[in-house]
Amino acid sequence: MSDHTADSHDLIRVGGARENNLKNVSVEIPKRRLTVFTGVSGSGKSSLVFDTIAAESQRLINETYSAFVQGFMPSLARPDVDVLDGLTTAIIVDQERMGANIRSTLGTATDANALLRILFSRLGQPHIGTSQAFSFNVASATGQGALKTQKAHGQVAEVRSFSITGGMCPRCEGTGSVTDFDRTALYDQTKSINQGALLVPNYSTEGWYGRIFRGCGFFDPDKPIAQFTKKELDALLYKEPTRIKVDGVNVNYEGLIPRIQKSFLTKDVDAMQPHIRAFVERAVTFATCPDCGGTRLNEGARSSTIAGISIADACAMQISDLAEWIRTLDEPSVAPLLAKLRQLMDSFVEVGLGYLSLDRPSGTLSGGEAQRTKLVSHLGSSLTDVTYVFDEPSIGLHPHDIQRMNNLLQQLRDKGNTVLVVEHKPEVIMIADHVIDLGPGAGSAGGEVIFEGTADDLRRADTLTGRHLDDRARLKPSVRKPSGKLEVRGANSHNLQDVDVDLPLGVLVVLTGVAGSGKSSLVSGSVEGRDGVVVIDQGAIRGSRRSNPATYTGLLEPIRKAFAKANGVKPALFSANSEGACPSCNGNGVIYTDLVMLAGVATTCEECGGRRFQAQVLEYTLGGRNIAEVLAMPVSEAVEFFGAGEARTPAAHTILRRMFDVGLGYLSLGQPLTTLSGGERQRLKLATRMGANGGVYVLDEPTTGLHLADVEQLLGLLDRLVDAGTSVIVIEHHQAVMAHADWIIDLGPGAGHDGGRIVFEGTPADLVASASTLTGQHLAQYVG
Repeated sequence: MSDHTADSHDLIRVGGARENNLKNVSVEIPKRRLTVFTGVSGSGKSSLVFDTIAAESQRLINETYSAFVQGFMPSLARPDVDVLDGLTTAIIVDQERMGANIRSTLGTATDANALLRILFSRLGQPHIGTSQAFSFNVASATGQGALKTQKAHGQVAEVRSFSITGGMCPRCEGTGSVTDFDRTALYDQTKSINQGALLVPNYSTEGWYGRIFRGCGFFDPDKPIAQFTKKELDALLYKEPTRIKVDGVNVNYEGLIPRIQKSFLTKDVDAMQPHIRAFVERAVTFATCPDCGGTRLNEGARSSTIAGISIADACAMQISDLAEWIRTLDEPSVAPLLAKLRQLMDSFVEVGLGYLSLDRPSGTLSGGEAQRTKLVSHLGSSLTDVTYVFDEPSIGLHPHDIQRMNNLLQQLRDKGNTVLVVEHKPEVIMIADHVIDLGPGAGSAGGEVIFEGTADDLRRADTLTGRHLDDRARLKPSVRKPSGKLEVRGANSHNLQDVDVDLPLGVLVVLTGVAGSGKSSLVSGSVEGRDGVVVIDQGAIRGSRRSNPATYTGLLEPIRKAFAKANGVKPALFSANSEGACPSCNGNGVIYTDLVMLAGVATTCEECGGRRFQAQVLEYTLGGRNIAEVLAMPVSEAVEFFGAGEARTPAAHTILRRMFDVGLGYLSLGQPLTTLSGGERQRLKLATRMGANGGVYVLDEPTTGLHLADVEQLLGLLDRLVDAGTSVIVIEHHQAVMAHADWIIDLGPGAGHDGGRIVFEGTPADLVASASTLTGQHLAQYVG
């Protein structure tokens, strides 16, 4: 019997891909196989996999909906590619942190809470209402009034009343914490409003908010706040939204505290801009709500139980324990619901997240945890012939956990799916059916396919990845001696079990252990916030398309001042977000046309040619270059340019030197932050925070997104920091960093309540010799 024509479509063909830095890439990817894309950070892996293949798949799916439905969806442009053939539905499992909304928990972000609410509304005793009665995002409300309806013979009025029973705790409004404000951080009581008494970010006297507070008429703007009457102070701090007229414009006036709660406190602290985050940490204290004990639920929702367990108790349980409890329930009337819940909880355990609880705020999940949470919903799926796209699924995983993740990737493939993985870890590369290596370098030096074949062939290939694939760090023959110690006593945040440990100072300390063993809890609960401690976490840096490395690192400030001084003009002229902006495109360099449900179109601005500045600004030069030419420079060139000669600017040179040290020499100063890869953002953050004055640096998985070859450069940077007298503590799973440490502290032995204890402290050599812990066994295997 001859093969059917339909069976011949077994490749995804990409022809002439030019997204971001890709240079006319053409490649064929086998379907129903596991393909790993590798190459240095910034070589074009994400541009090919996410911005070309996955983006076009999603765009084509969106086009199958009606124009009405498309109007509610994000508009996607067709990627810059000549041919894309053989695509299937793409499901993206990326590392983007989950929504950092203060109301979002692990349970609400998956369907677990919704299922539990239905379960309690059916079986909970006493019965208190529908599933809404168990939701901490629904407030109880009642009301009545006349409803007027226009009909052919005139207006008909009828009395209607309604009642909603919600589960929200009224005191904390379902957030689990109550806020208290330090008034000295909100205003300077010795000054008047006109003298700039308000200390809230963006509330300057010249700004719009300043004008509202000056012209509201509820108090005298020339009177010092210390002399306000009680009524005036209440109006300043607590007044409910009131319609007023300021300078002939109708606006809403609202007291400082409700306005801050709405504009700042609805976001997760980690998602805020740095200056607003600093203000919130200074001005607001968060305490557990005394009425609901942090459960977010009102008394009614907490009083209804199944077998003695309330919904608050269920959400606070470790997921692996919750799975066991659900197994004990046997109620035929809700059998399908229980089966679905069991399957969901088992999926959490299978991806290695059984140590979390459903009430965990989703903004506090690490990148790796967020990625595995997204994977949960796909594990039991009956869909096949789907393309799954993963962005470094090994992030945040201990070598012991990577094995489990590999099994999951292979299971997805064996069901008949195409699995595309962007990855740097050799353990994941080695399970691939097909490997595509991009490079040879990063940024403009990358964007080409330099190898295709099996993982074994890659070993023998003369590419950067091939040469480093079998790299194994050796244990150091001698380790540094500590100069002191940082004492931690009785640490018990999250799953830590009264941990006492001394962190040696003046050396490179590595904290390790399986995912969920308590490493980050030890740092955030007992180390962060101490004097001289600078913590560089994994939180994604956020920025609009106007943000770039120069604005994010503060580099633009000294550059603008240098240009202004050399030309005798104002610094604001040299900002594309201020006076120097091209009036035609507002300093964007491109003009965006919104086409509703069709993809928006971005065209290069004709007036400035994409350079973002007014023509007269580009006539001013420094060292023979104008501001647009400086922003187009890569970091490596800018280091030399600002380091000597006419353009010598020590403040700019210092920042550039740090960016170069973390391996970002190829990045151009004006590249939009939205185009940077995860690894590039992490290192940009590292370069920025390294300027902070601190004797102790704590780095959370700095190898995230780093190619094997770049890990060596990172180790060199850590060595230079320690040799310069800084204490460095690294939370890390990468065996090369463990082998390079002077001192290792291993937490475990398991995750969640099976972890939270110190299972080893000593030198890497002692850990390998004893091989008494999971980390020790994997490290011994690694160093051979």
